[in-house]
Amino acid sequence: MTITRLIGVYDADGGLLGEASYVWGKLRGVRHCGLCDVTDSAVRRKPSWDALVSRLGIPFELLHLNELPDEVRQAIARWGAPAVLGAGPDGLELLLDATALELVDGSVWAFERALGDRVSGT
Repeated sequence: MTITRLIGVYDADGGLLGEASYVWGKLRGVRHCGLCDVTDSAVRRKPSWDALVSRLGIPFELLHLNELPDEVRQAIARWGAPAVLGAGPDGLELLLDATALELVDGSVWAFERALGDRVSGT
């Protein structure tokens, strides 16, 4: 599959209430999102994440559950969130699921390697 853009879907809603709900759940130990751990530190976006996105050379869109267009919503209903999807002329493909995102343990470097392995088919 030719990938023309990447879509990361957080396992959380966006907006002030969604973010607050996620943070409260995370503090209580009842919410977790492996993609959030990769892209954000406790207080802001990781500079290493922004550097990775710049190096990729294709657009990488990050979406919350309450921001999904229909095609992405259908894919997430099938594959679950968090997830990273590849979009191309043939539609959407699951590249990294929740388990794969947990395995990178919040590391942008490990995420880049896992994504590269998946895109190259290894």
